[in-house]
Amino acid sequence: MKFQKLMVGPETVRMLQLGHPWVLADAYTRRWPRGKVGDLAFLVSESGEVLATALRDPESRTVARVLAWEPMELTAAWLKDRLIAARHLRLRHAQLDGTDAFRCVNAEGDGLPGLVVDRYSDYLLLQFYCDIWQPHMPMLLKVLNQVFRPQGIYGKERPQNTRVLESQWKDRGDLGQLIDGSAAPTQLVVEENGLQYLVNLKEGLHTGLFLDQRVNRRDLMARAEGKTVLNLFSYTGAFSVAAAAAGAKRVTSVDVSPHYMNWAKDNFGLNRLNPKKHDFLVGDAFKILEDLARENRRFDIVLMDPPAFSTTKKNRFSTKGGTARLVEQVLPLMEPGGLLMASCNHQKVSEPDYQKELRRGMLQAGSTLRLIRQGGQGEDFPYPPTFSEGRYLKFAVSVKEA
Repeated sequence: MKFQKLMVGPETVRMLQLGHPWVLADAYTRRWPRGKVGDLAFLVSESGEVLATALRDPESRTVARVLAWEPMELTAAWLKDRLIAARHLRLRHAQLDGTDAFRCVNAEGDGLPGLVVDRYSDYLLLQFYCDIWQPHMPMLLKVLNQVFRPQGIYGKERPQNTRVLESQWKDRGDLGQLIDGSAAPTQLVVEENGLQYLVNLKEGLHTGLFLDQRVNRRDLMARAEGKTVLNLFSYTGAFSVAAAAAGAKRVTSVDVSPHYMNWAKDNFGLNRLNPKKHDFLVGDAFKILEDLARENRRFDIVLMDPPAFSTTKKNRFSTKGGTARLVEQVLPLMEPGGLLMASCNHQKVSEPDYQKELRRGMLQAGSTLRLIRQGGQGEDFPYPPTFSEGRYLKFAVSVKEA
């Protein structure tokens, strides 16, 4: 097998030597010979030192992604070793008792850049954040079947501008496609933390269950017994189900989508929880918070896990600025000593910046919060310390002072 040697500039050399797995387009990469997406290449310094082996993505801003820090060939045996290592990491370190929905491969975190593999019961869902794996798909599917033995494998492309894609494709059919094996039921039942949830591997950008929040739902379950809980941006109600199953006295779920709210009620019923004993409110979160304040409602626990960006008829939400406004409206509804469990999945918002949003909202509300836990994604979402982009999920648990 012949490989291209691609020269990188001093700044890229420095980043590669620090262990960062991406090569960004610059004056040096613009001089590279033409190549195809998925081509294997050696990255070399100006002195000719081989720094890494990477897969090319010529039309992307990230023009190459590192597979290994030494010369290697992309063979089925090499790929199988990587997948087995990823599987063993989860078996050894992730708490997966009562769980059959989790991440099997986390892209750069498992040395397979641009490739995400999620397990939903007996099915795999491949998410492609770039096209570098498309030329290697036959080999990839063969090895995935050998290592994980699924009944079927679905594929879904995940371009960077997912917000635009979702708005354009909302009424244009399924984004997830069966690419190998047998089809999953439209409503597939999966298990997480001993609870059952309905997922759909074909519809939309998401499946109905955010796997990266598993450990945070488990944390909620340890705190929810006997409590009144408000779940904003509840989506299909996974946090709401976790709270109710753990013995919460009353759970109020809020989401702008009637479709997802009905899905949430189905998840309650699936776990033999009577949805009539809880509240399901459809509408804009800020408007409903105003209504709850007028009704003098109070809550022991408030969850807020908004999308990084969202738009309703009356409000446009973004993490920067929107989080502080949410906190300002939420805190007056909380009982003294209550818990605010706030989450952000915006990769470009750092932990310190997110805490600034929480602080701004706290000060605007004239309240005081004490941060008692900082969490993130679970052990099945590993990332190298050299790749800060892998640490995207922020989950802050704070106590409202009396």
